[in-house]
Amino acid sequence: MTRSLQANHLNIQAFAQDGVPLVETTLLQNLERLAQEAHGLEPDSVVNWQARAELRPRTGADDEVWLHLQATTSIPLTCQRCMSAVATPLEVDQWYRFVADEDIAMAEDDQSEEDLLVMAPQFDLLAVLEDELLMALPLVPMHEACPVAPTLSAGEAEIAGETTEKPNPFAVLAQLKKKK
Repeated sequence: MTRSLQANHLNIQAFAQDGVPLVETTLLQNLERLAQEAHGLEPDSVVNWQARAELRPRTGADDEVWLHLQATTSIPLTCQRCMSAVATPLEVDQWYRFVADEDIAMAEDDQSEEDLLVMAPQFDLLAVLEDELLMALPLVPMHEACPVAPTLSAGEAEIAGETTEKPNPFAVLAQLKKKK
């Protein structure tokens, strides 16, 4: 079995001891949650990524396991102005430090600049990659300048300068009062 097939079942301790980076290309369609955000994916859309783990010595304790994850891709999202596809580049460049359990992660989270992950016998690196890409998505994807003018459905006549006179409700009441 090759290392690329183990990215979703990675022994992170052995990976750090090995010291050899994992450089991969993953189809966007294989990252299902991210693919759901896309405005139509090309079958050959990919994420280029690499991961490198290392052991950092600590005085009086076991070495710490650190992971550096980098990724780049471009995903078509729906422009919130014109509702057509807008190619959105995404980048990830993140360091993680592994800790023994969830309690340690919660206790150290506020003081640490890096993200903390809990050491697991089989680490799912692809899930972390997908999480990071999802967090990198813009809140409101838009073109710098939309290729087509947005179609407005509500109030088009007013926007085009064709304002229609609406009767003043008080004038209508005044007319009713005069008839009495």
